Amino acid sequence: MLLAKGLVTGLRGGARAKGRGLWASVAVTFALTAVCACSASAGPPPGTTSPGSAGSGLAGRPVALVYRGPASCPGCSEAAAALIRLSPLHFTVSYVGPGEKLKITAARLRGVALYVQPGGDGSVRQGMTALGPAAAATIRSYVAAGGHYLGICMGAYLAGSDPGMGLLAPGDTGEYDQTRGASVRTAAQSVIPVIWNGTVGYQYAQDPPYIIPSGVRGEKVLARFTNHLVDALVRPYRRGAVGVVGTHPEADRTWFTPAMWRTAKDGFSYPEGLQLIAALMRI
Repeated sequence: MLLAKGLVTGLRGGARAKGRGLWASVAVTFALTAVCACSASAGPPPGTTSPGSAGSGLAGRPVALVYRGPASCPGCSEAAAALIRLSPLHFTVSYVGPGEKLKITAARLRGVALYVQPGGDGSVRQGMTALGPAAAATIRSYVAAGGHYLGICMGAYLAGSDPGMGLLAPGDTGEYDQTRGASVRTAAQSVIPVIWNGTVGYQYAQDPPYIIPSGVRGEKVLARFTNHLVDALVRPYRRGAVGVVGTHPEADRTWFTPAMWRTAKDGFSYPEGLQLIAALMRI
């Protein structure tokens, strides 16, 4: 995708202007075996509620709500949901948004373990307008009260500020392809090297944001671009937590051209995506 704190729309969503890149995804049915050794700690996971409450899932499983609507892009929400379903936390996953049965309200988010804001089209300002001030305020209050927010690409931009929900303050985001030493200099879709746990892997990207750390206690950087700017991190936000990533660990095979797939070398990035989810849910 192409966004911008004020500009272009394109394939899979990204953002430009003040530097905001994003994109999206397509539903995936891919069986991963023993994908991630970093599952959450023992005991009931955050957001597990009793049957019948607003946030309850099947058999007491934690609930994840994935935004789907005008602030996302076709296939982005579905790809994010597919990744969440692979988590060893066994989330019950549903979509939420203006055109969905479930709406973004305080009552609906009460007891929910994880809220996911996927990639989207247009500029960051357009994304905030599409999300709407009421929904943005509800999401912010949900996280402040103890909820978990996962933002992918556009979702990471929307966690920033001016425009954005301010969930990364005093940190923010910026446009990676405009930085010194960036491995990509265009907003076009690409596969770029990213360093996770000291190991270089290759991930799908399109006008990705980099994350400006806040320095708050408990913040943890999980991945960096090759110029050492941050691609993914998790951090506390008041009583809750925020996890963001600029690249697309949820991208499935349909996102890649044959040439991009050859560049990817190590294939899917689901293990890294699951690592991000696990780290976020531990806060």
